Amino acid sequence: MLAPNGLARAALRFRPAAFAGTFVALVLAATIVSACGILLETGVRATVPPERYAHVPAVAAAGQRAGNPDEGGVVPDRARLEDSLVAKAAAVPGVRAAIPDVTFPVLTPGGTLSAHGWGSTAFTGERLTSGRAPGPGEVVLADGTPHPTADTPHPTAGTPRPTAGTPRPAGDTVTLTLPDGPRTYRVSGTTTAGRGTVWFSDGEAVRVSGHPHRVDAIAVLPDPGVGTASLKSRLAHALGDRTEIHTGDDRGTVEDPALTEAREVLIGIGGSFGGVATMVAVFTAAGTVALAIGRRAREFALLRAIGTTPRQIRRTVATEALLVAPVAGALGCLPGIALAAWWFGRLKDKGAVPAPVDLAVSWIPLTVTTGTVLVTALLAGYMAAHRSSRIKPGQALSEASVERLRPGWIRTPLGVAAAAGGFVCAGLAASETGEDAANAALGVVMLFMLAVALLGPLIARACASLLGLPLRRAGAPAVLAAANSRTNARRLASAITPIVLAMAFSSVLVFLHTSEDRVTEEQQRAGVVADHIVTADEGALPPDAVRRAGRTPEVTAAVGLLRTSVLVRASGALTPVSAQGVTGSARDLAAVQDLDVEKGRLSLKPGEIALDASVARSANVDVGDRLRVHLPDGTRATPLVAATYGRGMGLSQVTFRRTDLARHVSSPFDTELWVKGGTAKALAPLGRVLDRADHTTARSLDRELNAWANTVMAAVLGGFAAVAAVNTLVMTVLDRRGELGTLRLLGSTRRQVLRMVRWEALLVAVAGIVLGTAIALATLVPMMRGLTGQGPYIPPLVYGSFAVAVLVVGTAAATLPARAALRGGTLER
Repeated sequence: MLAPNGLARAALRFRPAAFAGTFVALVLAATIVSACGILLETGVRATVPPERYAHVPAVAAAGQRAGNPDEGGVVPDRARLEDSLVAKAAAVPGVRAAIPDVTFPVLTPGGTLSAHGWGSTAFTGERLTSGRAPGPGEVVLADGTPHPTADTPHPTAGTPRPTAGTPRPAGDTVTLTLPDGPRTYRVSGTTTAGRGTVWFSDGEAVRVSGHPHRVDAIAVLPDPGVGTASLKSRLAHALGDRTEIHTGDDRGTVEDPALTEAREVLIGIGGSFGGVATMVAVFTAAGTVALAIGRRAREFALLRAIGTTPRQIRRTVATEALLVAPVAGALGCLPGIALAAWWFGRLKDKGAVPAPVDLAVSWIPLTVTTGTVLVTALLAGYMAAHRSSRIKPGQALSEASVERLRPGWIRTPLGVAAAAGGFVCAGLAASETGEDAANAALGVVMLFMLAVALLGPLIARACASLLGLPLRRAGAPAVLAAANSRTNARRLASAITPIVLAMAFSSVLVFLHTSEDRVTEEQQRAGVVADHIVTADEGALPPDAVRRAGRTPEVTAAVGLLRTSVLVRASGALTPVSAQGVTGSARDLAAVQDLDVEKGRLSLKPGEIALDASVARSANVDVGDRLRVHLPDGTRATPLVAATYGRGMGLSQVTFRRTDLARHVSSPFDTELWVKGGTAKALAPLGRVLDRADHTTARSLDRELNAWANTVMAAVLGGFAAVAAVNTLVMTVLDRRGELGTLRLLGSTRRQVLRMVRWEALLVAVAGIVLGTAIALATLVPMMRGLTGQGPYIPPLVYGSFAVAVLVVGTAAATLPARAALRGGTLER
């Protein structure tokens, strides 16, 4: 008798189809797992090399997260430090200088300048070419930086924009538009570096930055001989737990706070989505391995009959896994790296990841992937061969000849529990709103998918019986297909499960976006009643833009909008929601935006807000209550809810008075000007003028990244599940060559046999489509009711393309190998 290793090698040699299918499934699983692992590691390790702080050993900055660590919540803008900490940092032993650093925009008719304090030149390296450092009421400009002189007026509505003045020697005056309005400064000096930059004295820079008494960071220069580690420890002790001390490459995080959000995106894709994708991939691969082992029950029964021990059977299965899984895992890492690189590159192109961040590829995710694939193959093989290796040889032979119909005593109760959990989660999601509904609904799809996998044979038998009824009138091949499906329910279940996976996950991810898009577009069409929307090419409008627009002929209302986001506490977590700060009156706002106020009265008084009704329900507040929010820089606030409205998704979910937000954002200037009446020509001096339709289209582009991310996730999961379904169907058909040959010997024509296989494939595809659609609807309906108050929107063409793709791919995957098997004329078993 062959040794166990010899049995494994012989099985690999004489049953290549089964092992090829297993190999493909494991390679695909390794691709998904390794790609998500690489993105997760990149998110954890992501850094941006410092540029501005390249010559500063240590930088103190505020943490860019709001609330407690377990609440999440990356601040939408930049968290800042109190300027009182500068003196504390300077008093630390070993510190030579502690320099407050601020960066803020300054407007001129010639463009936007970046402003800093002159003290920052100690580490950035700019030097004076003429004059002296700025004092109170003075600035330093770079040579070649255009600026308006004091006698250059700002444009008024209906007049052409003046050309920028040319740089003048020290002693001239310059008018700059600061967050609180235009001011005139004396030019105390010039530099050769930093074109497009203006420097104030350090105290002046903090005072006029728009967020007084706060600094972006504190650059710390040590005394000679003081090490970085020692300096970091002393600063951390002196400045307290709320201040983060950055050294090395971590200093780049202070320069680009977007890195914190990029890390969240990468960790979310690699961790959250990666966890789901890994579960799906591993589970599907395990099903394929179990199918390959389970179809060899007759072979194992014969081995048991001639004296092979259960231990030898298990050793054979383990050896087969060792022969296939490590190679499949290693090969799958190669396309996994390519998938991660493509995904990462696209995230960079869309601005979700800063350009200096590099993809991190190390041995850790690749080793974990190979180990995961190996463990999956071993466990799946052991479980599939467990019964065949333990029961008596005679009983094994009898069970191998006919598929066992009795439900498993382990998987059936677990499957029933998963289905019950899915219904409970669906009911919970239907009773919740906002993010609570979304979070509960995500559990629905996972639980129902687990139920389908565990109850697969029972569900397959029910589908075969139900869908087989109309087949009884479609001729002999259809009747035989229905009978085969009922008799071989386990084989049918192994083919249905990946189709259900593909249909359910793809539908949830794609139709979630289409549903939100439809609601947003409807709310925008109804809510945007302004005739014109004015935007600035550089994203900032001057403080007097609303006043100038109001004086434009035929303009009846004008408001300025500062677009940003805030964090709202709901269900113990901080959730980002869109916010707008309004310059103007509530009456003018109502003239350009129809927010669809449901309760209360729209107010723009200091300390009061209007709130989208769904956000109010999620936060459990009503008109007259105070809402706990974190402003864009993380500052806590409790504004009074004056009104709730129904068009937050299309317009903005929270509406503030602009002055309540201005001190908590990097650029306090209005970003949009909404105007009722007037003409585009008359408004042109204020900026780029859009009409209502153009603005709606432009606002829709803000959701492009989320839509793209959902589409990619749907393609990854759906594509994997589709390939797994094809792989399973091909394996199943090739394993039935003996059965197909027997039908030919009994007198069936080749055409009749192919028609039978085609009917079986059609039954599998239809069952998968129906079950996948049911799971998707059970997930989407409560989710969208909670998020938007409406049902899901499923575009018929998109859904039809999904269904047609499943039908075509499923039929082809079964028919083509059957045609090849019949052409070979081989009779097996």
